[in-house]
Amino acid sequence: MSTEHPSPAGTRPDRRDHATLTDDTWAVHGGNRADETTGAIRTPIVMANSYRLPADPAALPEGDPDLLIYTRESGANQLGLQDKLARAEHGEAAAVFATGMAALHGAFFTILSPGDHVVVSDVVYMGTFDLFGSLLPQKMGIEVDLVDITDLDAVRAAVRPSTRLIHTEVICNPDPKVADIAALARIAHEHDALLTVDSTFTPPPLMRPLDHGADLVVHSLTKYINGHGDAMGGAVIGGRELVDAIKFRALHHVGGAIAPFNAWLIMRGSLTLPLRLQRHCENAQAVAEFLAADSRVAHVAYPGLMDDPHHAAASGQLSGGYGGVVSFALEGSHADRVRFVNDLRLITSAVSLGHDETLIAYEAYPPARAAGLSCPFRENGLIRLAIGLESAQDLIADLDAALIAVYGPASPSIADRSSA
Repeated sequence: MSTEHPSPAGTRPDRRDHATLTDDTWAVHGGNRADETTGAIRTPIVMANSYRLPADPAALPEGDPDLLIYTRESGANQLGLQDKLARAEHGEAAAVFATGMAALHGAFFTILSPGDHVVVSDVVYMGTFDLFGSLLPQKMGIEVDLVDITDLDAVRAAVRPSTRLIHTEVICNPDPKVADIAALARIAHEHDALLTVDSTFTPPPLMRPLDHGADLVVHSLTKYINGHGDAMGGAVIGGRELVDAIKFRALHHVGGAIAPFNAWLIMRGSLTLPLRLQRHCENAQAVAEFLAADSRVAHVAYPGLMDDPHHAAASGQLSGGYGGVVSFALEGSHADRVRFVNDLRLITSAVSLGHDETLIAYEAYPPARAAGLSCPFRENGLIRLAIGLESAQDLIADLDAALIAVYGPASPSIADRSSA
């Protein structure tokens, strides 16, 4: 994958100085703090709740949210992870949380006040949909408009004088529409609003929303950045002033701090992120092309497909691939689709994504949640494939076998018939 942050020509690379390293090299060395006591070349797991205070605690500097005092506020493993993520996203600062939803809530809790208005993509992760659909309006008096985030005229029309925030995902979940981040940033800033972007599906080096004008980028670290399906975390990244406010208001006072061991696991997993992303994207492209050419598949949504309506928007923003999630629909009955999922022998039926193994989740969404989805997904439910690191050939063979078990062999394609 290409990097967007090459080191200056003629500069000697120094693992302690981000400015001298390419982003791929920073992925390996960034945030690591060798242990001076033992000489260990990796940051140790620091499982302390509290840190020793100076002789005179009054001498502690004011206004620094990263002081090592109490782990709910800041911890040694948390600091290294924050530094790595901030620089990887070309931001000034990062706040890490226990989960991605805690990170989203922390950002919204800090930015929004009763009576504020928010414009939100009508296709977003279910937890985010529920946050804006019920919790924030009921508990904080936030007004929300759900819009097709790819329709910029609809976004402009939804903005009000009280609009404080526009929120979207780069590639929407679970129907992978692709948002134009630079255009949304311009709309937000023209109206003195902020743009927050959930980039969980598109971690660096695929995409850096801050470079396109976003004010904050949010990640569920549980997914690609960890990459091993064994630790949960979330992050908010952006300008230092706004991120520090999130730390003070939502992290220090409300909680949601990441555990030291989880921070350590996510740091460990992040070392191979660029390499893993390349394989995720290559596999997803191959699987999407197989499904798109298969007569038994009613609909495939993947921005890497040339005829996907969001291919141009994705190509203009993403670097090195189109992500690792493929969504598709199968006709027939609900029972047929359940049989298909259960017949798979390599792919596991489970939620989440960004793992080393491929996961599949089928859901028929209720009308309110499905309103923003493409018509085939409203009619037939949506099957989301979170592509892993296995052989693409094996993944395709498993899908084909399950399709045969339920729907029979594929019909010959037009190309096959014409060459016969």
